[in-house]
Amino acid sequence: MITIIDYGVGNINAFVNVYKRLNIPVKIAKTKEDLQYVEKLILPGVGHFDHAMSELNASGMRETLDHLVLNEGLPVLGICVGMQMMANYSDEGKLKGLGWIDASVRLFDETKINQVTRLPHMGWNDVKPVTNSPLFIGLEKEAIFYFLHSYYFECNIKDDIQAFADYGEEFTCAVSFKNRYGIQFHPEKSHHYGEILLNNFAKL
Repeated sequence: MITIIDYGVGNINAFVNVYKRLNIPVKIAKTKEDLQYVEKLILPGVGHFDHAMSELNASGMRETLDHLVLNEGLPVLGICVGMQMMANYSDEGKLKGLGWIDASVRLFDETKINQVTRLPHMGWNDVKPVTNSPLFIGLEKEAIFYFLHSYYFECNIKDDIQAFADYGEEFTCAVSFKNRYGIQFHPEKSHHYGEILLNNFAKL
């Protein structure tokens, strides 16, 4: 059973629709009571870092999520801002992140970007796995995903890096530490590539 965390930020139904197509049981959690008997968690997110953190903190689910992830070791996948929230903090805001992965979130250096419209980084991009991450099974040679972001994830521990992409310079776009996984791109918008990755997460 995949549980999508609905704290008012992110396209929840898009993930539900993908898992229904894959015939994988899925449910939505809006309260801490909904987090009983869960097996795997997806933390989506879009928009501003502080807004997303504020909404999650106000949802009543934060303490339970910390317990499930940090103490019980439930697999969790953070997506886009959901991934960034797993870091210690972000240059985009003032609030503390979840601190689930030892990392910070940085703004792209626009001077290194050759595009006419430099930020946000928007559109399709190659993703290069650098480890044998279970998320990228079947995507080792061909992995193209849809991105929409202006900030990137900077790991303090290099072994946590699972994949890179390039936008002016190489940046980390997938990470993992123990039971915690994060991806900067949007699998729910990435057609069959995204379905493969979300299916891989369900198999963990």
